[in-house]
Amino acid sequence: MDALTRDEVEQIALLARLALDEAELEQMRVDLTAILGHMDALAEVDTTGVEPMTHAVPMDLPLRADEPAPSLPTEVAMVGAPDASDGTFVVPNVIGRAT
Repeated sequence: MDALTRDEVEQIALLARLALDEAELEQMRVDLTAILGHMDALAEVDTTGVEPMTHAVPMDLPLRADEPAPSLPTEVAMVGAPDASDGTFVVPNVIGRAT
């Protein structure tokens, strides 16, 4: 695995919405390059004949019947909301509004 470039780390930080200074960018470059190196090592492991699994230990996950039940009253659901309007939660706008 080739080392990540500073530009690649800046792009990753931008996508993750991280504001990193010069020292943090360099440390992140080193750390991410090491992580990708470990992933390359794992990719070399022969997994022929190994059954896919979702957990490292066997798990019994019984499903319950999907039956309708009464909903939580709006007043009760909204009691802990930091900001509410007309029975809905008000959250900060994170995606630009369509014009």
